[in-house]
Amino acid sequence: MREAFEIAGHSIAPGERALVDLPMPKLSSRTSLNMPVHVLHGRRDGPTLFICAALHGDELNGVEIIRRVLKTRSLGRLRGTLIAVPVVNAYGLIHESRYLPDRRDLNRSFPGSDQGSLAARLANLFLEEVVSRCSHGIDLHTGAIHRPNLPQIRADLDDDETLHLARAFGVPVLLNASLRDGSLRGAAGDLGIPTLLYEAGEALRFDEVSIRAGVAGVLNVMRKLEMLPPSKRKTDKWREPVVSRRSAWVRAPESGMLSTVLPLGAQVAKDETLGYIADPYSGQREAIVSNTDGIIIGRLELPLVHEGDAVYHIARFETDAGNVALQVGHFHADHADDKDAVEN
Repeated sequence: MREAFEIAGHSIAPGERALVDLPMPKLSSRTSLNMPVHVLHGRRDGPTLFICAALHGDELNGVEIIRRVLKTRSLGRLRGTLIAVPVVNAYGLIHESRYLPDRRDLNRSFPGSDQGSLAARLANLFLEEVVSRCSHGIDLHTGAIHRPNLPQIRADLDDDETLHLARAFGVPVLLNASLRDGSLRGAAGDLGIPTLLYEAGEALRFDEVSIRAGVAGVLNVMRKLEMLPPSKRKTDKWREPVVSRRSAWVRAPESGMLSTVLPLGAQVAKDETLGYIADPYSGQREAIVSNTDGIIIGRLELPLVHEGDAVYHIARFETDAGNVALQVGHFHADHADDKDAVEN
């Protein structure tokens, strides 16, 4: 018989699911605050996977992704244990902010300390109570305010198991990203826990394609880990993600009003025009040109720009970028049409 799963003084028996509240530091008003943690403990042995969202409090797509994942009927046949945390940074969520009240970035505060700053204490709580109990992880993010990201996986792709899971997720672009000090991925990596970071959409906005792709991706990873039975749905034979090991932002050459020309996922060539910056008084405008061949994976949507602002994020590929752009188009078409795949 499989043992019960223990977390924060709670015991979850095999075959049960529970919602556990982890006490967090109170608000300045002395209002109590908790971190709700969903625990699904399968009857049979298997990996322990955490999925989390809103590490940055204004990044909301992941909250909805986790809600839909938890509704999935196939979880009734779960092997192993799933730990789902829809909102890690409730402080930021309340204030519609990326940051904590102490102006620190939680994703630069790991592993944290139970005697440190508010950010350090929250990082320590999440790492000790959730992450350290797991064998694998998926961290759900979006781009910043006014800067949507093309759905992509960022991970340490030099690690074979991480690459294996990244390919299973099911997005066209995998961006190799070394483990950063202070990040959740870095802290998980120090514990030997392979962790994927899913980036899609922008802060304070729901993006349906990004949400659907995120739900499908989480379930794909769980199937690859054999936590869920194989899908009966026909898989997309075209989808073979491509690894990018280099990316760079194209910055605004002048201040003014931005007019974009190319969308997310577009293929670009070096010296190709990406958009224009116009002087709002004289009407004169200057072209923004690409500094490399590649695919647009991030873009500024706000028309107001200052000289030096990051405007277009371009990923470079050793393979044919045209093939990557074609796969991005198929990817968007699939998730724009396939509602049943994520709302079962």
